[in-house]
Amino acid sequence: MISKEEEKDLQQPQTVSFDDDYSIIRRFLEGDNAAFPILVRRHKEKVRNIIYITMNNSALVDDIAQDVFITVYRNLKYFRFESQFTTWLYRITVNRCKDYLRKMNVRKIFFPVEDGMEISDHSTPVENNEISKIVMDAISKLPIKLRMPLIMKDIEGFSYQEISESLECEMGTVKSRIFRGREKLKEILQPFEKELMG
Repeated sequence: MISKEEEKDLQQPQTVSFDDDYSIIRRFLEGDNAAFPILVRRHKEKVRNIIYITMNNSALVDDIAQDVFITVYRNLKYFRFESQFTTWLYRITVNRCKDYLRKMNVRKIFFPVEDGMEISDHSTPVENNEISKIVMDAISKLPIKLRMPLIMKDIEGFSYQEISESLECEMGTVKSRIFRGREKLKEILQPFEKELMG
């Protein structure tokens, strides 16, 4: 059984259940190639969101997402039906982001935001773009080990259990890194308090 929090995470844009993913994967493994695009449609937006927020560069999203799903396609035969498919998928997504970060040495390069994220329903598009740029740049400055769990928890709404399994670390470590990430983010955003508070 999955928790209500995990079930909420899986709604994309239809309700996606533990059993649904399993049955689709089994269909694919039994030779039904039409099953794989269903998996992609169910999970691609969540994967794209993780990539976009992690990389802070919309130009990379499609390339990395494609890389993720190619990896899934090639390795789905090794998937063990012991955990949720999403946990396995997000682990691959996180690892691909890390690979790209290493290749680009992106810890020293902070890309500008090209597509504004919706921060507030009451803000103008210009305000949203400015706030988005401030927040995204601040997130980009966090060390990757703090950035990934913070994004997954506070922006994507994953459960601690999902983050722990996806990042392959203890739940206590996940909670500690999220706390430290939040504190560090507050420090980075302190000079922009006026702009963020409106």
